[in-house]
Order: sequence, then C-alpha cells, then structure tokens
Amino acid sequence: MKVAILAGGLGTRLSEETTVKPKPMVEIGGKPILWHIMKTYAAYGFKEFVIALGYKGEIIKDYFINYHYRARNITVELSSGKLVAHDGASEDWTVHLLDTGAETQTGGRVKRVAEFIGDEPFMLTYGDGVANIDIPALLEYHKRQGKLVTVTAVRPAARFGQMVIEGGGVVAFKEKPQIGEGWINGGFFVLQPEIVDTIAGDQTSWEFDALETLAAEGQLAAYQHENFWQCMDTVRDVHLLEKLWSEGNAPWKNWV
Repeated sequence: MKVAILAGGLGTRLSEETTVKPKPMVEIGGKPILWHIMKTYAAYGFKEFVIALGYKGEIIKDYFINYHYRARNITVELSSGKLVAHDGASEDWTVHLLDTGAETQTGGRVKRVAEFIGDEPFMLTYGDGVANIDIPALLEYHKRQGKLVTVTAVRPAARFGQMVIEGGGVVAFKEKPQIGEGWINGGFFVLQPEIVDTIAGDQTSWEFDALETLAAEGQLAAYQHENFWQCMDTVRDVHLLEKLWSEGNAPWKNWV
C-alpha cells in the first residue's frame, strides 16, 4: 500500500523556518521531519511514497534526487562528471514526487494524489506531524469499519503543566498531559480509491469540505490514538521535538 504525504503548504505559522524551505524540510536531529514520518511508515514495511508538492517543492525534489549520494562517500571524476558511491547505506524506498500546484488546497492535493495512485486504497498524512501510531492496527481498524476514510483522532498535550495544590500550597508539578485537549484530526488517514469522486477540485479543502461531508454521510471512521502525537506548527513545537530527539526520548522513533 502506498503512503501519500501532503507537503505543499506555506507553513505561515513557522515563518522563521519556512521563508527558505517548505515546512516538511524543517529538521529534527539533522533530518527533515518529512524523513522522520517516512521512517515511521517504513519501519512497518510501507516503503512507497507519493509526496504532494507545492510551496518550494523544488527543495524537496533536490533532497531526494541527491539522497543516494548524501548518504555515502563519493568519488567525483571532474573530467566527465561521473559519480561513484562508496560504502554507507540509504533507504530502500520508492518516492514519487508529485507537483500538485502552489495554490492548490489540501483537498485538491488529495484528489491529485488519488488520481495518480489509481484504483487502490492508500494511506495519507500531513508532512508536519509525528506519532507512535501502530500502523497495522490502524489498517485493520479501517477494514473493519468499511468506510471511505479513516482518520486518526488524537488528543494533543495540554499547553501548560499542572500544579497540585493541597491546603492552599503547591505540593507538586505535573508535566503537560497528552490528553489535555479533546479529540482532533491527527492525520494518519486510510482512504479508499473512491475518495477521488467526492472532491470537487483544486480549491476544495480536505478538512473543511471533504471531511465534513464524509462525516455527514457516515463515511468517516475515527481511529482513536491515545498515545504520543505531536505536530510542528510553531518554533515552540520544533524545540520540543528537537529536545525529545536529542535526549534519546523520541516516542515516534520505531526504527533502529
């Protein structure tokens, strides 16, 4: 089953980083968050990806075109331009880089991806969020529900920690709980190929048009993920993910 990733948005809330690169290319531990997402799927054996490009898509193209050589020692024959790679290893992935338009809305990108993939179910997620989701369990749930789309519902961490107060005094502090908020759309979708017929065109929003229509028609299932999930919307989020990674405490890292 192929995995589609939406990687074409402007990332305006992370403008400190996205003026020079698309948000999926913002790095955590020296690797783009897009790479982290792909590694998560690949750890379960899903290694064919369709990346929906838009804003600064050429940077993502350049990254994957040069990936093989970046991961190895190389010899360059300057007279001919021939490159010879030595040692090292790179990922055994197939990556389709699909231009979906700089102004295309999320629903339009999903439609273009679905048309590219053809008559088969596929997985889909955003290029700016990581989680320790059990992908095989998600797929099995989708099959049991029998609906056009399954969305992973998550409960993001509360923004602030909590104080424990007894007798008018603070006796302890608690870390920000993961279940600090209500259920929200966490990405990590599974879609049936018929979804292409429910999206009008490039200016359709996946979140505010397609998903709301599917919910109203009883065609949207929710896989409730109670564990770790984190998006990367702000510099605060980048720092949090970087801290988890640098401390060796990245819950989404399910590979060796």
